[in-house]
Amino acid sequence: MNNEPLTMNSSNRLNKLFATKKDNLLSIYYTAGYPALNTTVDIAEALEKAGADFLEVGFPYSDPVADGPTIQHSSEQALENGMTLNQLFEELTELRKRVTIPILLMGYFNPIVQYGVERFCKKAAELGVDGVIVPDLPMYEYEAMYANYFIDNNLSNIFLVTPQTSEDRIRKIDELSNSFIYLLSSSSITGGSLQLTNSIEDYYKRIKAMELSNPTIIGFGISDHKTFEQACSYANGAIVGSKFVKLLAEDGYMEKIPGFIKGIKG
Repeated sequence: MNNEPLTMNSSNRLNKLFATKKDNLLSIYYTAGYPALNTTVDIAEALEKAGADFLEVGFPYSDPVADGPTIQHSSEQALENGMTLNQLFEELTELRKRVTIPILLMGYFNPIVQYGVERFCKKAAELGVDGVIVPDLPMYEYEAMYANYFIDNNLSNIFLVTPQTSEDRIRKIDELSNSFIYLLSSSSITGGSLQLTNSIEDYYKRIKAMELSNPTIIGFGISDHKTFEQACSYANGAIVGSKFVKLLAEDGYMEKIPGFIKGIKG
């Protein structure tokens, strides 16, 4: 590893998005391979047409420790359906012919290590992926061992912050980041409801007062227009996950996507 600065090419779609639209950004998370194989790009295209600003495509893992029951179930079903990283990359070969908004991959580090970290970064970039969220990749391990693989391939690595994260650590995350920082609304699993208690509001205000150099996006518990608006009052946007994954379990889910997005954005 050399000590090149952690800079990104300005052509990265995430950087372009944050340069042109500062507020009320909506990201949608869904699990690749759920409810069926070969739907990843179809869903992405439908979400873009409906008004989502960027997307997080989860690659399933057998031990998703931070995920609540909805996303755990989708991961289990996706694995049963035959979803793997190789399968996902095969599906993503059509991605940039049909989808223009930024796409992130989200998942646990074990499948990436098994695939090969450098190989993973190269393949993701080749297919038009803009960033990766790996909740269990330690910050200092990323910096010491893997940062150049991401930077050389113009991939953003997105770090997570919780209400318990110290100011020193947040400053370090801001220094290592090059697109946005993912603020978890709590330290619990996904799928809960956003409850703006005094302590959570204080956390958001504390982050806002730090005047970080990177935009912030709030995730966990965003499920409707009210919680989306609340999150956007403290950050640049919000991520909806479990609520959308539940929609994918319904009959005719593709036709329901425009109404879902309109309901969140208002």
